[in-house]
Amino acid sequence: MPADAEALLELRVRNRGFLEPREPQRDESWYTLAAQRSDIAAGVAAARDDRAYAFGIFDPELVGRVALNAVVRGVFQNAYLGYFVDEASNGRGYATEAVRGAVGYAFGEARLHRVQAAVMPRNGASVRVLEKAGFREEGFAERYLCINRVWEDHRLFAITREESA
Repeated sequence: MPADAEALLELRVRNRGFLEPREPQRDESWYTLAAQRSDIAAGVAAARDDRAYAFGIFDPELVGRVALNAVVRGVFQNAYLGYFVDEASNGRGYATEAVRGAVGYAFGEARLHRVQAAVMPRNGASVRVLEKAGFREEGFAERYLCINRVWEDHRLFAITREESA
């Protein structure tokens, strides 16, 4: 929500070094309150337009974010999953619970059929999150996403409505 912009900025700044090896390169303007307000506003508009759904992970303060991105309707009925959790909160089950919640939302209120996720092979913790949330591995994509200025390989995972029931 818009009221969470300051907490999101603090979370991103605090975790900048932790997240940089796993995210697209961000310029300095990303680490401003204005950018976080804009990101949240874009997320609200995307949800209204059925293009994406973003959620904060709270306990009780903001400790992460999970999102269903690039919603495609028609014969696909798919979204791409992304998430991160504060470094200090890793290993406590927040990501797994948030991913399960996002999948539940995808197959419930959003009426999707499939959710996909891509993870760099060296990110074993994220692979375990997806496996615990019921995702299955579907393949390997070479030079899949540009992360921190490098085209990184990714393991591809997915779950469908039938598998989550």
